[in-house]
Amino acid sequence: MLAGRHILLIISGGIAAYKALDLIRRLRESGAEVTPVLTRAGEQFVTPLTVGALAGRKCYRDLFDLTDEAEMGHIQLSRAADLVVVAPATADLMAKVAGGHADDLASTLLLATDKPVLMAPAMNVRMWQHPATQRNLRLLQDDGVRLVGPNEGSMACGEYGPGRMAEVPQIIEAIESAFGDGPLSGRHVIVTSGPTHEPIDPVRYIANRSSGRQGAEIARALRDLGARVTFVTGPSTTPPPAGVEVVAVETALQMLGAVQGALPADAVICAAAVADWRVANAHADKLKKDPSGRIPTLEFVENPDILATISQMQEDRPRLVVGFAAETSDVLAHARAKRARKGCDWIVANDVSPETGIMGGNENAVLLITADGVEQWPRMEKSEVARRLARRIAEALAE
Repeated sequence: MLAGRHILLIISGGIAAYKALDLIRRLRESGAEVTPVLTRAGEQFVTPLTVGALAGRKCYRDLFDLTDEAEMGHIQLSRAADLVVVAPATADLMAKVAGGHADDLASTLLLATDKPVLMAPAMNVRMWQHPATQRNLRLLQDDGVRLVGPNEGSMACGEYGPGRMAEVPQIIEAIESAFGDGPLSGRHVIVTSGPTHEPIDPVRYIANRSSGRQGAEIARALRDLGARVTFVTGPSTTPPPAGVEVVAVETALQMLGAVQGALPADAVICAAAVADWRVANAHADKLKKDPSGRIPTLEFVENPDILATISQMQEDRPRLVVGFAAETSDVLAHARAKRARKGCDWIVANDVSPETGIMGGNENAVLLITADGVEQWPRMEKSEVARRLARRIAEALAE
């Protein structure tokens, strides 16, 4: 799959740099060309001689090398490849790129490139979980940077948790996906996300606390596995991921129309927090206080059920329809009943009680309910929930 592909591999400082040597070997065995770049910190873990020998070409290290600037300037170097891979990607290098810094060869290449970028983060668990790293991560993802890992496990520092660099086969798979050769290549998936806004008058509306982050992460994860993603989103505080087709809507009626207009699809993932009701007597002008103190009466009508509508299609129904159940009590019972009532294949259920901090937060803890039973996933970053769900979707569509 990678024959003839040209990959610019940036190796930054960290004990996981040793995995980059195996990565180079396997990429070349797959027919890819690898141009290596080694940071000064990376040289403390692997040598330029070893890296260059495995790659079969010069290992670049210095930004201000006059010979290189004459033969292969850093701008040309950043754009000659088909894909830029950073493995390992340290917290420091991720922070530089997120902030737009360019004070060495690696950061300059990442700022100057016009090619897709894939990062494999590797760092101590506390560094990975630090709010600054998570903030930089979101900035990078919003800028279109793809991620693989990190994994959870024991680290060289003796701690345990997320932060281990992804294993080489995972990175190879992510590289293939970046070239459109992933397990969802050729598949079309529709993802709904965010809240809906149901107008009361031109300046007021009924909504909920959904940030849209989980839906955006799911769309990003599906994209990273090679899917063509149509992302139907309500007014969200989370920017949509790059590389997907975005259809912006406000109301439930508009969202249903957008989903139906995007069909046919292999799968539909209904992650949006759609309002159950809309105001039937919405006012064309802003409502004013009545001098007599009379409170206006709002008449409600039920919104269309997008999940049930798609699940119960008689013709051209998607092979897989996944719904979400945000509950505050009896989560499993309500979710099971919802799956049966709507007719969808899977339900992803979570507890969004205020004390959980899940609604509008960066973490989630879900139950995956299928015809085969119930899986309880531990609390984790919404990005990791998305990756797990995307992988399960790919497996289901491959059956």
